[in-house]
Amino acid sequence: MAFRFFMLLICISFFSCKKEKNLVSTNIDKLVLIPIPDQIVEEDYGFLFDQETRVMSDTLPEVQAIATQFKSLLKQTPFPLILDNEVDENVVSFNIVSSDSIPSPEGYVLAINNKRLSLAGSTPTGVFRGMQTLLQVLPDALIAGKQIDSLVIPGLKIIDEPQYEYRGMMLDVARHFFTVDEVKRLIDQMALYKLNKLHLHLTDDQGWRIEIKSWPKLTEIGGSSSVRGERPGFYTQEDYKSIVAYAQSKFITVIPEIDMPGHTNAALASYPELNCNGKATKLYRGMRVGFSTLCVDKDITYAFVEDVIKEIAAMTPGTYIHLGGDESHVTSKKDYNIFLNKVFSIVKKYKKQVIGWEEIESAGVDSTYIVQHWQRTTTASRGLAQGAKVILSPAKRMYLDMKYTKKSPVGLTWAGTVEVDSAYIWKPSQIFKDVPPSQVLGIESPLWSETIKSSDDIEYLAFPRLIGHAELGWSKRKNYNWDSYKLRLNKHYNRMNILGINYYKSPVLKTKIKP
Repeated sequence: MAFRFFMLLICISFFSCKKEKNLVSTNIDKLVLIPIPDQIVEEDYGFLFDQETRVMSDTLPEVQAIATQFKSLLKQTPFPLILDNEVDENVVSFNIVSSDSIPSPEGYVLAINNKRLSLAGSTPTGVFRGMQTLLQVLPDALIAGKQIDSLVIPGLKIIDEPQYEYRGMMLDVARHFFTVDEVKRLIDQMALYKLNKLHLHLTDDQGWRIEIKSWPKLTEIGGSSSVRGERPGFYTQEDYKSIVAYAQSKFITVIPEIDMPGHTNAALASYPELNCNGKATKLYRGMRVGFSTLCVDKDITYAFVEDVIKEIAAMTPGTYIHLGGDESHVTSKKDYNIFLNKVFSIVKKYKKQVIGWEEIESAGVDSTYIVQHWQRTTTASRGLAQGAKVILSPAKRMYLDMKYTKKSPVGLTWAGTVEVDSAYIWKPSQIFKDVPPSQVLGIESPLWSETIKSSDDIEYLAFPRLIGHAELGWSKRKNYNWDSYKLRLNKHYNRMNILGINYYKSPVLKTKIKP
């Protein structure tokens, strides 16, 4: 009796309950949804959990895993949530539906009313993306693992799909090395905001971070250095496969980058035969760029590249291999183009698609290539004119290694400072106005690691700017709104506190929020 009276008081004071179970009035005003969904409709009544609430799941293992995750979130509640595919009401369901009803493979429909909580997608990916929205609908206390005795989910219907196919983040593990667990922690955080690509910058002048069995000195020697010698290391092939598999479990694709022909000092120090003079370079622990190049005239260079691409491709189920191609200042343009054309053929031989920084356009690209814009729109535009697609990573908006202000404890300033508002208040569609939208594949937030050496550093520079970029990548252009986003992000701080994210507390968000 006491418990029933307590529940009644809750319904009256907060949800204006008309019936104990089926008529709990809804209230979505307190919801904090980032990225903002395409369509949100408020339902008259929300969903009240009780001892009879059941869970229903599609038979696909990936969807069952999502249902199991949801059940585990409620372990500190009195609701048993037994799996039962025979009930029609008082059920939480995770469903696969036809692509006719949800055309986008990442789209989903989340429908919550007094009878059921339903999450549907036409693929497991769509259901997983919808689960991230459902997590934001759930109360903070549940996410924090606190004991709760009652649970009401606001009634709503969300119909949602992404604006861009490609929504990513790049982590530079070459300047400073980050462990498998640190990368997996970042993958967990990326998944929360519906990002779907993790670009790993695996090699550079300061370090070679991926084991190549046919060229073992790459990690034996090249993996022993880093910026200032602070965090050397490398991934074994089993380590890399573990990262790839973990990302796949979060519906994130890993894109490996093997930078060439420049940014290659770690390789040149490991194998002297890759140098034109046949002499090994010294390991490099500084931050300068543009001084190294593979020897374009030697056959062994292409044997080396093929071995590397072959082993990387075999471990990478995703479509893409990133070839870098930027800042190769000591390679003549003629040699640069000769080299890349040979390497392009090698990548295609192993059934992968080339991504490169915008400079690769000079070697000749077509609709099967992707150029990544980071600095000069004129350079990327030449690639687009040849038919290539583009990933947007303009440094002045999207480089996470740029300081927020000149007083930021870590980061660089060569592209300026990027406060939280500057990271959000721009329109990706306006950078290349005259190209068809189909050529803009999406956006990516690069984090170069010259100044960072811990997960705390990663999180400080990435959050909350990465969250704003995630909204620009996922949400429709009509829903971009700084005033709305600022309020939602301010409220979202509490969720980041619960998750233990070491985010930057921006003064531009110090807006008084009504309780």
